[in-house]
Amino acid sequence: MDFSLNDDHLALRDAVRRFCDGEYKLEHRGNPETPEQATRRWSGMAELGLLGLPFPEAMGGSGQGPVEVMVVAQELGRALGGAAFVASTVLAGELLWRLGSPAQQRRWLPDLASGTVQAGVALYEDGVRYDWRRLQMQARPSGDGYVLNGRKTGVLHGDSAGLLLVVARAGVPGAPGDGLAVFLVDAQAPGVQVHGFDTLDGRRAAHVTLADVHVGAERVLGVPGAAGEAVEAALDAAVAALCAEAVGVTEVLIEHTAEHLRTRRQFGAPLAKFQVLQHRLADMVIALEQLKSMACAAAMAVEADEPVQRRRLVSAAKVLVSQQGRQLGLSAIQMHGAMGMTDECRVGHCTKRLMVIGQLFGDASWHLQSLVAITSGQAA
Repeated sequence: MDFSLNDDHLALRDAVRRFCDGEYKLEHRGNPETPEQATRRWSGMAELGLLGLPFPEAMGGSGQGPVEVMVVAQELGRALGGAAFVASTVLAGELLWRLGSPAQQRRWLPDLASGTVQAGVALYEDGVRYDWRRLQMQARPSGDGYVLNGRKTGVLHGDSAGLLLVVARAGVPGAPGDGLAVFLVDAQAPGVQVHGFDTLDGRRAAHVTLADVHVGAERVLGVPGAAGEAVEAALDAAVAALCAEAVGVTEVLIEHTAEHLRTRRQFGAPLAKFQVLQHRLADMVIALEQLKSMACAAAMAVEADEPVQRRRLVSAAKVLVSQQGRQLGLSAIQMHGAMGMTDECRVGHCTKRLMVIGQLFGDASWHLQSLVAITSGQAA
């Protein structure tokens, strides 16, 4: 595989980095956003073309692919920013593109690209952990549409989303994954209750309860009962973007740690003079290169869109990110000493983000099991 970036990728990277340098001041990176900051930054990302990056030009996007998404996610990771980029543009956008009719795409993709509407995917439920195929929410046929009842948990940025893509069962339960459908639900529709909460890294998620929510047939994405493969592909795209974001977070984590070792003095010498700390920093740099390679492999697998190979490489990348991210963060905090535990020290914010990324859409154990199943030919 060729992991080198071309001139267009480098130009995109530089443009995103300039935007992040202006919007995310170094000393405030990782802090929770105020509503004013969130609105301004989201509008700025739309003006830069980031929110429509993977959408076709006819839908207000740039027609770029997973590799370009990887470049953007990595730079957003360096700034500990990006808000709902993965949740709205990558995950929800991929579902709309794969399942939506031309009319549905024309209705929603331009709004996502312009930042007018933010979308969230309501997938997971209580008791299923990461096994989203075991979801129990039923979509009951009623008149010219369906009625939804149930509760979704951990919807990323669900309390700021105007559009919810709700995954439910719309057919007769059979083999795992049978009968799944995706419904476009207005967050303000009667019967929808959204309970937002803060996550460990200072971002937002929500629990969403639906009580007799009616959804018209025109708001069903694709063929009811055949959404499983599209959901799988969208999740793989989101995981690949998170792996790229983890690379950016790790880069800045190492930069902060190296600077601290150069400037902090102990026993009359900079910490960087101590060989044991040099070795630990070298191990961190080696781990970063491994993360970069796996993030590139995952993005290229998503772009090739061969399901088995895509799932294999994305799961392999997520295993490494989940395992290494936590350890890298804890090592950086330890090398900073007591100050590494304070809110004023950026490495703590980087570590929190890496820990959250490690848990999103499956932790190391979950993706390792998935990888074993794929390798042995037992995956669903």
